[in-house]
Amino acid sequence: MRFSPLKMELKHSMLFLSICLGLSTAACQNEQISENTDVVKNHHQRAIEIAKNTIIADTHIDVPFRLKEKFENVANHTDSGDFDHPRAVAGGLDAPFMSIYIPAKLEKTGGSKELADKLIDMVEGMVKTSPDKFALAHSTQELITNFAKGLVSFPMGMENGSPIEGNFKNLEHFYQRGIRYITLTHSKANHISDSSYDTNRPAKGLTTFGKELITQMNNIGVMVDVSHISDDAFYQVMEISKTPVIASHSSARHFTPGFERNMSDEMITLLAKNGGVIQINFGSTFISQVSIENRNTFKAAVNAYSEQNEFSADSDEVKAFSEEYRKKTPFIFANLDNVLDHFDHVVKLVGIDYVGIGSDYDGVGDSLPIGLKDVSSYPNLIEGLLNRGYSEQDIKKILSGNLLRVWKAVEEYAEQH
Repeated sequence: MRFSPLKMELKHSMLFLSICLGLSTAACQNEQISENTDVVKNHHQRAIEIAKNTIIADTHIDVPFRLKEKFENVANHTDSGDFDHPRAVAGGLDAPFMSIYIPAKLEKTGGSKELADKLIDMVEGMVKTSPDKFALAHSTQELITNFAKGLVSFPMGMENGSPIEGNFKNLEHFYQRGIRYITLTHSKANHISDSSYDTNRPAKGLTTFGKELITQMNNIGVMVDVSHISDDAFYQVMEISKTPVIASHSSARHFTPGFERNMSDEMITLLAKNGGVIQINFGSTFISQVSIENRNTFKAAVNAYSEQNEFSADSDEVKAFSEEYRKKTPFIFANLDNVLDHFDHVVKLVGIDYVGIGSDYDGVGDSLPIGLKDVSSYPNLIEGLLNRGYSEQDIKKILSGNLLRVWKAVEEYAEQH
């Protein structure tokens, strides 16, 4: 059962009133301070225990592409990035979905499938070189088995369906290689779907191939991911899909009006009716309108400086201008409470069964919120949920229960088709 903050406050107030009947004012105040301190300590310790004893699944972590750009052995502590094994263990992270991210430009230039295979090779290589720390997870059961063995699972999701290249045989290929969700597109329209980031909407939602792909994904057992796609494409997916779908790394548009990349209340409601789950993105510019406006003002200033002086975007002059601008006007980060607000909003809107974690670690640069800077930070999120009155049972649904329910439903549907 989840108590609202107001109910929790009234409960404690009644408790302290009864205690104070026989105490002086000063003694009562000291007793309340002590009680509040004990609650904070208790929540902190409980958060650590929950993180340790519960499967934490995060559906979007961009380690493979990060390592493609600069390889590091994430089996050991790394000085850069948001993920490595020691920090995953510290945070209780058990199932980071490795994002097989494919840049949108490859849709036109070619090479999408080759890059996807290369990044999957990299994930398999990490497991092969550190079998005492990592294991692949191609099914919910494998993930659960790995957890029992104390191994960090690497399920995989493909961010951008460009590697399908209009051929259903490639869907089968990537399923066999372990891909268990596909984000239909990324920052540009592709042969599957229009993108929320792209003003060019040639398909007005899904392409003819994209519509058939949804059915094929249902039948083979690959979760459909609606993050990044346009609103029109989302509603078409919901009409077609026979299985619950996921938004692997999106947040609530309620807090970021006009930001189509996040999900509106109507979309979240329909997603829940379908049985799906929205996995909250932690990036400050997904969470906070203040952060979005700060970033947009910065970009506008840099662009104006470049155009006025006819400098290229990657010139030393523009880099110097950007650094000086940020010294005077630093980026405004979201914080843990801002992130918790998104969880609260979804829960109040559709209930506890339709929300989870899709942090976008290693995918949103240095824009991560205060209190959630890397994969060691999940206990902070759990503690925040405890402080807001969430029960341990409900928190476990957020950490992995809801996502595993959806994934299992997709597996079972595919077994019957």
